[in-house]
Amino acid sequence: MKSALSVTPSTQAAEKEPAGEVLAIRGGRPLTGRVEVKGAKNLVTKAMVAALLGETTSTLRDVPDISDVQVVRSLLEVHGVRVIDGDEEGTIHLDPSGAVSAHFEEIDAHAGASRIPILFCGPLLHLLGEALIPDLGGCRIGDRPINFHMDALRAFGAIVDKSYEGIRITAPDGLHGANIDLPYPSVGATEQVLLTAVKARGTTELRNAAIEPEIMDLIAVLQKMGAIISYEPNRVILIEGVDELRGYDHRAIFDRNEAASWACAALATDGDIFVGGAKQQEMLTFLNVFRKAGGWFDVHEDGIQFRRGGPLKPVVVETDVHPGFMTDWQQPLIVALTQAEGRSTVHETVYENRLGFTSALNQMGADIVVHPHGIEASDRRVPRRALEQAAVITGPTPLHSADVEVPDLRGGYSYVIAALAAQGESTVRNVGIIRRGYEKFLTKLDTLGADFDVIG
Repeated sequence: MKSALSVTPSTQAAEKEPAGEVLAIRGGRPLTGRVEVKGAKNLVTKAMVAALLGETTSTLRDVPDISDVQVVRSLLEVHGVRVIDGDEEGTIHLDPSGAVSAHFEEIDAHAGASRIPILFCGPLLHLLGEALIPDLGGCRIGDRPINFHMDALRAFGAIVDKSYEGIRITAPDGLHGANIDLPYPSVGATEQVLLTAVKARGTTELRNAAIEPEIMDLIAVLQKMGAIISYEPNRVILIEGVDELRGYDHRAIFDRNEAASWACAALATDGDIFVGGAKQQEMLTFLNVFRKAGGWFDVHEDGIQFRRGGPLKPVVVETDVHPGFMTDWQQPLIVALTQAEGRSTVHETVYENRLGFTSALNQMGADIVVHPHGIEASDRRVPRRALEQAAVITGPTPLHSADVEVPDLRGGYSYVIAALAAQGESTVRNVGIIRRGYEKFLTKLDTLGADFDVIG
């Protein structure tokens, strides 16, 4: 890795790497070597918020050095929480004893494009009796309405007031248990209910809950704090409210999204990547598809090795909530499928705009046709949804260089991997988004032998 810029060291951990927004990537070289994955972005940021519920300091381990963590850290600090780096790399201590209210402007300034402020609602209502939510951002991958969150908070007895500044939520009479049936097993709404119900008066029954491994790990965090939570078959979670919670000491579950991304990079570039920290159990569904697509993997105690096992094969994939194939996995997989011999189909049933990134792959020589209203098929296992799309990928098609701009986190990673698999020099812009979910991304690429320059 070379940098065309002089980079001034920053006090923010997420800015230790070059802060360039543009990469010049010379492709055609397999990625080989070892990378390590730390705690899951989708757990760590929520566990940090959960620290607001405790009356003593919490300790969180294996925290990744990514910008989303910095956003949550800033939001906690603006609310008076002391966040202290531990002696062990990736360890932070969170002391909520000085928690205070913050203004819309402060929250908005620190939140940026993140949607995490909405998960502060329950803990702040219990702690301060009020929560403020500015306009919310996030990746441009489809409609992510907050009505599930607001409806759940109202069920607990909260009052939701909207204004030009954002949303003010209050609970003058405190919060009580509720019976909540989610229209869709939303991860965010499930997290909202958990973070709110643990200190609400009485019992909460949540039906049609998300059951992702990160949700189970959040439940483990809350149980360590003193919460009483059980889950039953058919996506039912029961939470008995308690009067007080203490801090926790927890090592976060590994980031299975990042692990799957590097696995797909090995497929796409015909490389050989060992992902340290990856575990088999949480990746069973991905590993099955990886093998069907012609991938080879070997599970070790300290991680999983990924490479091709021969010519890549076409597959049919339907994204779904856990234990289905994650929507976050399909974007890097599609890059690899451009090199499979035959026609693959990816049914995206979770986010309606998540296949928009494929237009740039077509610029690079891929043959991908997006069906904006999905495709009927007799052998479908995931129920059709009104918002779904489908992508038909025909291969193999040689990829060539292009000038592309990163649209979102997973799509951005996919563009970089496509550029590394392509012949010639590509320009990938707006790569800063990738630091939202991939720790030391450029350093890892360099370790794996990628040939690129940071040019802006």
